[in-house]
Amino acid sequence: MAFVTQHQIQKFRKDGFLVLEHFFTAEECDSMRNQIQRIIAEMEVPPHCRTEFSTKEEEQLQAQGSSDYFLTSGDKIRFFFEKGVLDERGNFLIPKEKSVSKIGHALHAYDPVFKQITHSSKVQELGRKLGLERPVVVQSMYIFKQPGIGGEVTPHQDATFLHTEPLGRILGFWIALEDATRENGCLWFIPGSHTRGITRRMVRAASGTSTCVEFVGSEPVYDNSKFIPLPISQGGLILIHGEVVHKSELNSSESSRHAFTFHVMEAKDTSWSKENWLQPTPELPFPSLYT
Repeated sequence: MAFVTQHQIQKFRKDGFLVLEHFFTAEECDSMRNQIQRIIAEMEVPPHCRTEFSTKEEEQLQAQGSSDYFLTSGDKIRFFFEKGVLDERGNFLIPKEKSVSKIGHALHAYDPVFKQITHSSKVQELGRKLGLERPVVVQSMYIFKQPGIGGEVTPHQDATFLHTEPLGRILGFWIALEDATRENGCLWFIPGSHTRGITRRMVRAASGTSTCVEFVGSEPVYDNSKFIPLPISQGGLILIHGEVVHKSELNSSESSRHAFTFHVMEAKDTSWSKENWLQPTPELPFPSLYT
């Protein structure tokens, strides 16, 4: 792993992101990919994906089941699928390992392989270099970006979903478990776009409403020419400031683009919004990054 220099840290503060090639070894990447295959092999399709719905009311119940499944996934290992991969009875129309869009949101807490990576000494050392005093891990996701169907992720800021007071306290760690290229959906960023705050927030909807979350404010239309692609090799790490604008395109290639990503909050002098979809639970308070 490359030693992180002061110059690189200054670049991160200026751009809102930083690419660290070969931060993790091929063996570490393989251990994560092998572990996720084991998790998928044991996966059960969630109940809300398994029922046939005919009436409006049943559809609403399904939507509610789906939103509850999402809202309560912060302290669990749960499965989210690409569109159109299951029939109405919950049977796979394609091989199940090709059907999953992402797995979240507590691999870092409950899976030994992902826990070890998240709290690895090099990640802790990087946190200290960045001046994080009391970093806690708020969520993690394994993202598949399946070949041909891995959907685009529209331009967004992570702090839209993970809001803190003050802002500037969220940091994403994005690890390429396979080469990420322009063809298979690498990340794109607008350099320096992390300095203007956020324009949109996703908040928990009032209970009793049909949707589980709603958006306050709106995402501006970004100038496409301002985005730069960040292709990265397997094992590379991209640090992502909570307010930097980024996106990824549809994976139109024949190869997947697996990534493991987790978010850290500087807990010192910071409050986590009670309106965020994700909330710490008695079972899983946000764990310290430093062990």
